Amino acid sequence: MAKKRKTSAGSQQPRIQGYIAGAGEIVEQKVASTIEENYMPYAMSVILSRAIPEIDGFKPSHRKLLYTMYKMGLLGSTRTKSANIVGQTMKLNPHGDTAIYDTMVRLSRGYEALLHPFVDSKGNFGKFYSRDMAWAASRYTEAKLDPICNELFNDIDKDTVDFVDNYDNTLKEPTLLPAAFPSVLVNANTGIAVGMASSICSFNLAEVCRTTAELLKDPDFDIMSTLTAPDFTGGADIIYDKKVMENVYRTGRGSIRLRGRYNYDKSQNCIDILSIPQTTTAEAVIEKVIDLVKQGKIKEISDIRDETGIDGLKITIDLKRGMNPDKLMQKLYKMTSLEDSFSCNFNVLIAGTPKVLGVRELLNEWSAFRIECVKRRTFFDLHKKQDRLHLLRGLEKILLDIDKAISIIRNTEEENKVIPNLMEGFGIDEVQAEYVAEIKLRHLNREYILKRTDDISQLEKEIEKLEGILKSNAKIKKIIIKELEEIAEKYGQPRKSMIIFADDIVEEEIVEDIPDYPVNLFFTKEGYFKKITPQSLRMSGEHKLKEGDEIIEHFETTNHTDLIFFTDRQQAYKTKAHEFSDTKTSVLGEYIPSRLSFDEGENALYMIPSKDYKGYVFFVFENGKIAKVPLASYATKTNRKKLTGAYSDKQNLAAIVYAENDDADILLRSSSGRILIFKSSDLLEKTTRNTQGVAVMKLKKGHRIISAEVFENTMLTNPDRYRAKTIPSSGLVPRADELGEQMMF
Repeated sequence: MAKKRKTSAGSQQPRIQGYIAGAGEIVEQKVASTIEENYMPYAMSVILSRAIPEIDGFKPSHRKLLYTMYKMGLLGSTRTKSANIVGQTMKLNPHGDTAIYDTMVRLSRGYEALLHPFVDSKGNFGKFYSRDMAWAASRYTEAKLDPICNELFNDIDKDTVDFVDNYDNTLKEPTLLPAAFPSVLVNANTGIAVGMASSICSFNLAEVCRTTAELLKDPDFDIMSTLTAPDFTGGADIIYDKKVMENVYRTGRGSIRLRGRYNYDKSQNCIDILSIPQTTTAEAVIEKVIDLVKQGKIKEISDIRDETGIDGLKITIDLKRGMNPDKLMQKLYKMTSLEDSFSCNFNVLIAGTPKVLGVRELLNEWSAFRIECVKRRTFFDLHKKQDRLHLLRGLEKILLDIDKAISIIRNTEEENKVIPNLMEGFGIDEVQAEYVAEIKLRHLNREYILKRTDDISQLEKEIEKLEGILKSNAKIKKIIIKELEEIAEKYGQPRKSMIIFADDIVEEEIVEDIPDYPVNLFFTKEGYFKKITPQSLRMSGEHKLKEGDEIIEHFETTNHTDLIFFTDRQQAYKTKAHEFSDTKTSVLGEYIPSRLSFDEGENALYMIPSKDYKGYVFFVFENGKIAKVPLASYATKTNRKKLTGAYSDKQNLAAIVYAENDDADILLRSSSGRILIFKSSDLLEKTTRNTQGVAVMKLKKGHRIISAEVFENTMLTNPDRYRAKTIPSSGLVPRADELGEQMMF
């Protein structure tokens, strides 16, 4: 809570036109209460009214659009301008014409994002698999409801669902649509709310309907026997892993691997990619392939182009002569989004509460919803028939004496006495009398009345049937099952996504064709790196360095070497020597923090090249402790570029030393001038990278270790004098005649 000033405190506000009392005042307000009063209602509105679908399979924006089109009479053969539909929908959805039109596009047949589109479109509606193929403006396109919408609106006028007022209380709109099939699973639906999201993949309509029908018959039915896997509108193949699929069906969460489908045209020596995962676009795939070719990681391709047309998606890749198309596609599956994962999160609003449900639970919830819809429809039909029967019962009574009815009406002097006189004359109630009184004069004949009363027996049978349905859940389920079977037969279509079993996929290891040759690696104190061939090094002069910079490491190795750079933030960054271009001594080289995208202000301290990750890294801390960590601890199976917790952050680091073998001598030097040599094998290796190490050099108060390096015989004339007999040890101050040239201050 913050205290804030009040403007014009203690002074009387001037009385001017338009003045608002209290305007300009700043008052104290608790942050917690502000969030609760202002942000929480917004969050709930996004969750309940925008992003999360309900059990009928629709978000409010979808439902408002489709219901508006239904009320416009677009469930037939006539189309109208999309702009007209958008304008009418704004009576229910005041979020702007662009948002409404975007919603309609995604529901349309032309956009191809749904297995069973709800909008039959005409004109350019774009394509879901294209990022750059924009749809035409609403004034140029036309639309109507697709025939499958009959299954959404058939019973909506029979009190099957609740209606509420729109935002200005001028119209009524349904809270749900009485969908006759589980549309929540048939068409893909994604949305991001506040603190939660929903991502529902699509399933084949016929499979969903048959599975739901079987589940209504037997609650323990094995749904995976009829609902094998999702079905995606793009037609990408599903890499089927039974355990993963079972987890998705059980929990409503998980990832389903998808990969694009392709054909190889031998006559043209080209690959035609005909489907891609629903999570990517054709442009993203093409751009990634071009990038890989430019980097030299893909060398089999001579050209790639987008040949998408009226027949659908088509990306054509021309191959160089003699290239294997299947091996190239294996590379592309690994390196591009041609193979991707669809993340499932079956989050649905159930009675206003978001719930993540498995497939069985979702179908059970839909079944319960549909049972309620059928009950309400049956109850509505029952009351309509009962009311009709009641009227016909009254009509049947006047059949006994039509002349009497005519006489009563003719001899009644006052109009408002006609109904009471008929009620008294025939023993009927007011509703029946009103019905009789409204019959046209031409219909007051025995033939007309007999035809009407003949319906009584039929109505009685129908009422008895409807009452029996209301009393029996089994009969209601039979009705739903029959409707599901009819829908599956009428609208079902073959699967678009084929299933590939994960065990049948042979994934060959991709070996990049990278030349291996001798190189010299140089690393400077300021973080610059150079890779120079021996021939170039022999022909070059002195190294170009920044002022004050110096080379601290030089290695002779080959182009296939891995590189590990340790930083002052206890992190290690991994890369490969072949990813750097060969250079000369006359250039500064690559600035490693920039090339490897270090964190802001992070600096490189030490570089280790390795092919087999053998040897040990010694982290020497200023307090005299040393951590011995196997270099293998930094090897990773995946191509991770950044490793956190590379070494301990409990003490300041004095130096990093790398030894290929465990019999190396390491020389330490302290700020007091003392020198200590110890055997690397005297230290036990640690399994954790961020270990604090063990004490090796004893230090006097106020002193610290200032350097460490692998000992060479030219450094000291009498090295045995400085070798540690036990650890920890204090070391000795060297005499001037014992220091070699490398150790001179």
